[in-house]
Amino acid sequence: MNFIEEINKLKKEKNAIILTHCYQNIEIDEVSDFVGDSLYLSKMAANTNADIIVFAGVYFMAQSAKLLSPDKKVLLPNLNSGCQMADMIDVENLKHFKEKYPNIPVVCYINSTAEIKANCDICCTSSNAIEVVKSLNAEKVLFVPDNYLGKFIETKLNGVEVITFNGFCPTHLRIRPIDILNARKNYPNALILAHPECHHDVAKLADFVGSTKEIMEYAKKSSNKQFVIATEKGVADRLNRDSKLENWNKEFILIDENIICPSMKMNSLEDIYRTLKEEKFEITIDESVAKKAKECIEKMLLLNIK
Repeated sequence: MNFIEEINKLKKEKNAIILTHCYQNIEIDEVSDFVGDSLYLSKMAANTNADIIVFAGVYFMAQSAKLLSPDKKVLLPNLNSGCQMADMIDVENLKHFKEKYPNIPVVCYINSTAEIKANCDICCTSSNAIEVVKSLNAEKVLFVPDNYLGKFIETKLNGVEVITFNGFCPTHLRIRPIDILNARKNYPNALILAHPECHHDVAKLADFVGSTKEIMEYAKKSSNKQFVIATEKGVADRLNRDSKLENWNKEFILIDENIICPSMKMNSLEDIYRTLKEEKFEITIDESVAKKAKECIEKMLLLNIK
């Protein structure tokens, strides 16, 4: 069966769109309407006229799409595609964290469940985290669940203390400082681009630290011809593909072939086909949770940070 052909037929028949995160298997781009990072996909979910959204990503992303488009049917191709970072905090953990540091605004990374978002003040993505925290005009901010992104934000904002929950991305923490040092030796002409979910010591050694979108934009605009990519494999895959298609004449080297998010790679073209055909694995969120969680995301979107 030609899954690409069949998926495109079903999309037309059912007025469906497919949102795909950049960490997905690259062949899924062939059937995708929008491919990008969490902030971009959140905006696309909020503005779509489709009846069905298939989210090629992980569970919290599909939840976010449902929050922003509650009248749409949101489908996740593989319900096992969760997020280890998001699972590191639950409502009880968050409650204790807030009690330990009372009367301080709480920012949650979009890599969190709807239940966590419902108990935080405002959401952020790695693309807009610095601006979101700055917008609060607070001397202290609580940040959940990612310690590394939170502390990276703190380095960029003078006078703001970012108190972080001890969550992390296991995929990005597999990148070690020695990997950066080895890349410097092996590729002396390359620029090293890293994600802020990486360990602080890795971020300090990189030439540029930014979100998925920022890494891709930096690489495209730079006059340099060789780059080492210190984030998930999907980013390097797409940069190499685009370099060939658009004649950038640039090379993108993944810092380590094992920097793969297993949850992100669970979705396949066959999964998308079956999900869309049978309209199964629909995302539902309790109304009492959805209202507050949606407000948390919408506060971020209302800032209109690009």
